[in-house]
Amino acid sequence: MNTYLLIVEVLLLIGLSAICSGLNIAVMSLNIEDLKRKAKLGNKQARRVLPLRKQTHLILASILFSNVAAVTGTSLVLDSRLEGWLAGLLSTLLIVVFGEVMPQALFSKDPLGWSSRFAPILRLMVIITFVLSKPLQLLLDVLFPKQNSKLQSRHELGLLINEHLADKRSELDDDEAEIMRGALSLSEKRVRDIMTDIRHTYWLSPDTELNDQAIDEMKHKGYSRIPILDENLTKCYGVLLMKELVDIDFDEKLYLVSDLPLHPTQLVGSMTALDTMFRKFIAAGTHLIPIERDDHIIGVITIEDLIEEIIGHEIEDETDRKKLAL
Repeated sequence: MNTYLLIVEVLLLIGLSAICSGLNIAVMSLNIEDLKRKAKLGNKQARRVLPLRKQTHLILASILFSNVAAVTGTSLVLDSRLEGWLAGLLSTLLIVVFGEVMPQALFSKDPLGWSSRFAPILRLMVIITFVLSKPLQLLLDVLFPKQNSKLQSRHELGLLINEHLADKRSELDDDEAEIMRGALSLSEKRVRDIMTDIRHTYWLSPDTELNDQAIDEMKHKGYSRIPILDENLTKCYGVLLMKELVDIDFDEKLYLVSDLPLHPTQLVGSMTALDTMFRKFIAAGTHLIPIERDDHIIGVITIEDLIEEIIGHEIEDETDRKKLAL
């Protein structure tokens, strides 16, 4: 009878030690900000654990006091029934293997899940050890004040997205991940990296005559917007929209580009970050902006260029396909 009672007592004490050791690893490994995000998304486990995790030092003290009590109790129980050296050896093996190593290895696999399951027991530990753990919490709060949470850097966010791309379990599909990765890289790139060089840009000067040859050339190019620049490439007079030429009868008289309605735009420096360009496009009220460097226009950028940079693919319209076919 005494042997069975000894086994039951040891099992209970080792079990309590195992729970304390596992919870110590599980609860302390949970990030408070991550728990807050999950709780806002409706995760029931996060909502159950978050109030406890916020009381970091109180929870830590309660777990450790409970664990020490269980370990001490195990040693005392074994020592009262067995010889000293045998009791010490047996208690050490039981506590290290079943009270420390195995539960910590188990709880670390699913820290949120185990913390949620044993939340009632954790609250009971706090109540039982409150007289001891509360003063220790106050001392720890003074010695080790709470630090402000740190946000992930742009590069860290990029690594997280790459992990989603590499893991088939991710809720993000490849397109979503590529778009997010492209958006994060915008601030690191400059308009000069994606602009169309002025040597490859179709533009007109204000005094260009819109005769049959000029109209045919504009139609052949297939651009919906044409920048109007001076011959020295130092000034932009605006942007000509091809759709506004539809209602003009060029047979009645000879028109110059300056006779047509031009939409004003603004020049942007070549070192402007791509994320800033969205605001530039909104302020300019146009989809095409000339790029300057050292007071000279060196190229143009369109809002389509920005979108292509985000999605990581070139957008081909009907005109592009026609050119490829030719």
